[in-house]
Amino acid sequence: MAIDNNLLLYNVAIVAIMKNERLYVKEWLDYHLLAGVSHFYIYDNESTDNMKEVLQPYINDGIVTYIFYPGKARQYEAYNDAIENYRFFCKYMAFVDTDEFIFPKNNKTILEVVDSVLEKNPNAGGLAFNTLVFGSNYQEKADYGKGVLARFTRRAPENWCPPIPELNNLPGGNAHVKSIVNPRKVHHFGSPHFAEYLDGYYAVNSDGAKVPMFYNSPVLVDKIVLHHYSVKSKEEYQIKINRGAADNKQNIYHYGIFNREDRNEVFDDSILKYRASRRVAMLENYSAKYKRVQNAMLQQLFPVFSKNVQSETFQNNMETFLACRKLSEYLRENLFDDAAGNFFEEFSLSAINKTLSTPMTSADFKLFLSELPSILTSKYPVVREIHRTCISGLEAVLEAYRTPNIKGWEEFVKYKYLMKILQLIDNDKLSS
Repeated sequence: MAIDNNLLLYNVAIVAIMKNERLYVKEWLDYHLLAGVSHFYIYDNESTDNMKEVLQPYINDGIVTYIFYPGKARQYEAYNDAIENYRFFCKYMAFVDTDEFIFPKNNKTILEVVDSVLEKNPNAGGLAFNTLVFGSNYQEKADYGKGVLARFTRRAPENWCPPIPELNNLPGGNAHVKSIVNPRKVHHFGSPHFAEYLDGYYAVNSDGAKVPMFYNSPVLVDKIVLHHYSVKSKEEYQIKINRGAADNKQNIYHYGIFNREDRNEVFDDSILKYRASRRVAMLENYSAKYKRVQNAMLQQLFPVFSKNVQSETFQNNMETFLACRKLSEYLRENLFDDAAGNFFEEFSLSAINKTLSTPMTSADFKLFLSELPSILTSKYPVVREIHRTCISGLEAVLEAYRTPNIKGWEEFVKYKYLMKILQLIDNDKLSS
């Protein structure tokens, strides 16, 4: 029986081992987020270019799990480590490199395509999907001012599958596959391209046919394909030679490979169009979410607009009005124009000010104080009133804490310091 998807943290995660990919990793992450990837497990193989600095915002947001992974030729170990440690977190795991971009067709997400293939066969443990190799676009020098997808728009023909002498002349090029797997059906990875599955399970191609090895021929690109920017410009390929491979202690890169894989016969900018359309779809999704939040704020703030509003409207609602204020700030930056954002934020602040004049729990007052520095830097006239109301409220709090018990005096001293700070602030200069 298949696992309940509600038990899984992520629908699609990507596992990748990287070294010195600072210049490329942001575009790669942002693209795959648009394509429907939920999470990334990034194994850093001794980068020296401050790559983690680029990753840090994604780490902070819980999008990237970062693992420092030193040593030579550790790609297989990294892949198997991800299977061992994270297999119960993800519905699917994709195993690709930073020069590889998963491209679902027909404006679908990766999840939609993989589901449509694997759910037809209960013994399918993973999807092995073909590659399209992109060349240098005849570029000698690297132009880091543009992204990889925009710079390299020429590739090999789909049927380009030259025999690989090092692999007993088995088909290479676009015949090569990469894998998106159900990690609970994988035994191990012994190849960067292909997983070994538990008994009874196997890989299939996008047509549902069994794939027994690291290649699939004829090449299938109608549902999903991997765009592989294996050479980039000649300057960048030299950097790749200097860096070496993640799956081999010997450096396997040389200009013989560059000359073989520098394919530029076919112009193909379809992935750029896909990325643009996914941005529109994502914006629509975000807009729907923002609309829901906007309606909720209107519902909470509507009573504040009334001229005959009762004090009970504000009592015990500090948390709600603080949330409205924070959300209005966020929505203005992401969706609203300034006028609409200011409208919501100013009414939120007015509600906060009126709530300060009602009985509050200690928890609500402390929650308000945690937001006070940010509130006092806002640009609305009501901020001056909040400042005055806060001082009056603190006077009442200080009086309440003038008690003989030790805990009360601890709180008294803390609020006394806060009172002095507020009294030092020039009220007339607030919101100016």
